[in-house]
Amino acid sequence: MSAGGLQRRRGAASMSSSPTTPTAEGNGGILGNGNAHPDRRQTEWAGAVHAGSAFAGGSKIAYDPRDLASPDEQTPKLTLMEEVLLLGIKDKQGYLSFWNDNISYALRGCILIELALRRRIGLLKPSSPSAYQSRSTPLADRLVVQNPNPPPPPGATDERHLGVNAWIDLLSGETWNVMKIGFQLKQVRERLAKGLVDKGVLRTEKRNFLLFDMATHPVADVRTKEEIVRRVVALVSATTSSVPKEAAGEPGMRDPVLRAVCLVCASYTASVLDNAFGRLGYEEREAAFGRADEILAEFSVWPYGGEGAGASSSTPGRRKGGSRIAMGSVGDGRESVVGLLSEVRKGMGEGGDAGDDTTYELVAAVLDVLAKLDSLI
Repeated sequence: MSAGGLQRRRGAASMSSSPTTPTAEGNGGILGNGNAHPDRRQTEWAGAVHAGSAFAGGSKIAYDPRDLASPDEQTPKLTLMEEVLLLGIKDKQGYLSFWNDNISYALRGCILIELALRRRIGLLKPSSPSAYQSRSTPLADRLVVQNPNPPPPPGATDERHLGVNAWIDLLSGETWNVMKIGFQLKQVRERLAKGLVDKGVLRTEKRNFLLFDMATHPVADVRTKEEIVRRVVALVSATTSSVPKEAAGEPGMRDPVLRAVCLVCASYTASVLDNAFGRLGYEEREAAFGRADEILAEFSVWPYGGEGAGASSSTPGRRKGGSRIAMGSVGDGRESVVGLLSEVRKGMGEGGDAGDDTTYELVAAVLDVLAKLDSLI
């Protein structure tokens, strides 16, 4: 499950001026140096000198060497987890809402989505010879494997082959199995915030809360957050079948429309869209939340849109109206969701990789788990 091979890249200025700055170890995963001791990580971050925006090659940021192997595909500046966290952080205060119980669980799901969009993981194919995998298995219980990865032998009990729901629970620490407590990712929000500090998007301040001091991370690069807000608002406020150009994000990325859809769905389930819709009027705000719910309903089933026998069963909570859009029930601006479905399907056809279908299924499986988040927490 680990992204593997992650390293730390030093800027030219920091290499010349501070050669004694400690470097992170190589297996930190997509969040950075996750295996180091917390005190040691704090020492490393404190010893690093911020040299401006890391977008221009300044401070140290985590990267995967495999993302640099194909120059034709552009790697997004911010990961899906960082974008969701940035939407939830208050600009001046620099912290998340204390009443938000959904974002921690949703960020773990975003990790799986980000790895799937980068073709690092996928779902085990139903045709694989496994005793615990079949086409009738719900999406949330389908097994997650690395790409490329050989199928397990019949009856195998490899602990790495777990379902989507099980992986999110383990990453969140929701388990009674002491043998698997090591899978829990701790301090995810703080580690993501420090990554955004390295990239020049946030800055670190110390704020006093009566009885204790807490490190906060106010927004330093307002333009980056405004760009994310514009993408989300443009996607949920579209009234035609054509996808707005500003919603697709940076040009040259793989599956830009699906990534934008995942951003909206993850932000909606993480309850951070209130900040993005703060400038909208009451009616526009309610319509935007309704559109986000429709998008989540259409992309949390497989195939996308609920067509065919592979569509998952209906789930309680957010999906109250069912998946009827792909069947021709279009109205009240819902043709924009039909446009999203067609654009994503077009991108799936242009992929060309043999394992692409399983990665798209994994995205649907994670969104299916996040759609039930209200009933899980």
